[in-house]
Amino acid sequence: MPVTLGSSRLLSSGRLRGRTIGIVANPASVDHALVHIVDHLLASRDLTVGAVFGPQHGFRSDVQDNMIETPHAELGSSRRVPVYSLYSDTREPTLDMVRGLDTLVIDLQDIGARIYTYVYTMANCMRACARHGIEVLVCDRPNPIGGLDVAGMTLRRGSESFVGQFPIPMRHGMTIGELALLFNGHFGLGAPLHVIAMEGWSRAMYADETGLTWVMPSPNIPTLESAVVFPGTVLVEGTTASEGRGTTRPFEIVGAPWVPAERFAQAMNDRGLPGVRFRPVVFEPTFNKHARTPCGGCQIHVLDRRRFEPVVTGVALIEGMRLADTDRFDWKAPPYEYEHDRQPIDVLAGSGRLREALEAGVRAEDLAREWEADVAQFKTLRAPFLLYE
Repeated sequence: MPVTLGSSRLLSSGRLRGRTIGIVANPASVDHALVHIVDHLLASRDLTVGAVFGPQHGFRSDVQDNMIETPHAELGSSRRVPVYSLYSDTREPTLDMVRGLDTLVIDLQDIGARIYTYVYTMANCMRACARHGIEVLVCDRPNPIGGLDVAGMTLRRGSESFVGQFPIPMRHGMTIGELALLFNGHFGLGAPLHVIAMEGWSRAMYADETGLTWVMPSPNIPTLESAVVFPGTVLVEGTTASEGRGTTRPFEIVGAPWVPAERFAQAMNDRGLPGVRFRPVVFEPTFNKHARTPCGGCQIHVLDRRRFEPVVTGVALIEGMRLADTDRFDWKAPPYEYEHDRQPIDVLAGSGRLREALEAGVRAEDLAREWEADVAQFKTLRAPFLLYE
């Protein structure tokens, strides 16, 4: 039997009867039969759908690239329901958007990395609902890369942004429902929150062990393999190298015009990083960085995902691409995700330490030892908010 999602449990509970609700969702907000939660809600005669909200990439995830805002719209159905973009002139629901609602349902698929913006759309919704006295129901979904491993650099106070509002590690090992409880309980959002837990999920499960069909949570996470590497290779966004956007394997393929593919892949394999092999590739992105320009690099093949260390691997890849040509490698210039002054790599990493360390020649494996105390502290911090064995 597949894992029973929080959305399925909510819909079968009768809890929404008589309510006027808003729903935060996108194309991945489907049940085990691939029926979308908005379709379920619109088909119900026991409630009123007052508004639909979409996160980054839009309610329909039809905006391919990142950092492109989506417009407000109207749902194409027999009912006239407004669709508000929370990646637009506002990233938090306004009073006009939530007026008349008594419940806000959030059903979004996170992918287990600190910088994935859906969890901050959730946090912003919780803040708005706390101000306006609206109940928040978060429908829990699996962390597709499991709930056991916690890894990577922790965001430092003063480095908050839309891709990192709270001091948590890059790979947090929590579900979106558990994060909602953490944000509300420890970081003090104060929303009238209830998390609708899953049934049948355990922390050791990856997405392909849940019995649920993979649906892209965003346009550049086409596969579970993309999600597995994402907590590390997303850092490449903060450089002038390509993170593989514009290819069929974003975040699994990385490289740049100055990188010699075979030599680079061999050097990466020689590092002996656990659970992974690097295969040389030459690719031309169709859009984004280096569009229609040949790039040398590698594809990351995770052979043992339980040993694989995505954040260390991502940092090592940046280290290698920088060393391939220190004159041509550079850090991407701002703006990035509504931050106009700070360097994107610092926004992604949660401080300037990663950039400064790589410029000083510190190796990824040595940097990882610096994260250990913060990771241990976070594991203790998150423990009261965990819902699953």
